[in-house]
Amino acid sequence: MKLKRNTVFDCSVIDISKVHSESGNITVVENNKNIPFAVERIYYLYDVPGGETRGGHAHYELEQYIIAASGSFDVIIDDGINRKTVSLNRPNLALHIVPGLWRELNNFSSGSISMVLASHVFEESDYIRDYNSFLEYRK
Repeated sequence: MKLKRNTVFDCSVIDISKVHSESGNITVVENNKNIPFAVERIYYLYDVPGGETRGGHAHYELEQYIIAASGSFDVIIDDGINRKTVSLNRPNLALHIVPGLWRELNNFSSGSISMVLASHVFEESDYIRDYNSFLEYRK
């Protein structure tokens, strides 16, 4: 597969809106409306022990919205030249990660939940799990 030539500057934090009411808030995510792809898979990261890092891979095709459903954590995105750290701590904000970038999640607060909306179902062939291999593909 050919790796996308995106950079960390192609990723952005998106306000996916919040509707207030006296009984709480609601945030809605709708395919191809406030998210630029159809969601094919949703998964959660939770109970991550202090000091642990998750992720540590890149994707050829997959796009993601990463949301701090509860608590906070950092997402490090890397295009082989530039690195950028984005702190997520509000459930109405999503980090849009485009294909072709290395990502790691760390600095999880106690009780945090990372919700990931993915554009594709799981396919091992879409992953680059070795950082040196990722750098070779980026050349």
